[in-house]
Amino acid sequence: MFIKTKISTSIRGSVDQHNNVRELLKAIDDQFVSSDKGLSSTLIMRFTSQKLAGLNGVRENITQMRDIATQLKSLEVDMSGSFLVHYTLNSLPPQYAPFKISYNTHKDKCSINELMTMCVQEEWRLAMEARESVHMAIQRKNKDQVKGKGR
Repeated sequence: MFIKTKISTSIRGSVDQHNNVRELLKAIDDQFVSSDKGLSSTLIMRFTSQKLAGLNGVRENITQMRDIATQLKSLEVDMSGSFLVHYTLNSLPPQYAPFKISYNTHKDKCSINELMTMCVQEEWRLAMEARESVHMAIQRKNKDQVKGKGR
């Protein structure tokens, strides 16, 4: 069969001989089937351990969480949109505490995309606030200046 020449030798050696191309491809397919349960567990672990990394930024973090939730939904592990919003909100670091309080006191609910937009704005605000902060340095007087001897 011509198709056998195009298949890697390591795969060819692990599959029984078949006279029909469909049977051969089915046998190869069966070797690479992944368990939906295993994939679901892996995705859930990634979802729950997702933290905001300083390098990626809040948009990337929320996008990854949303993508994992979408993959879980395709595996019939459903989570509601409001759960995703609240879980994402609670995964934000402590400097977002005023933002979380503000969100929780408003009666309106938002989608994950709206939350992402608000979080990005908050991230920019925090970055601007950090730039505007001033570090105050205090120089301690030496013993001679305290006693009045250094004049």
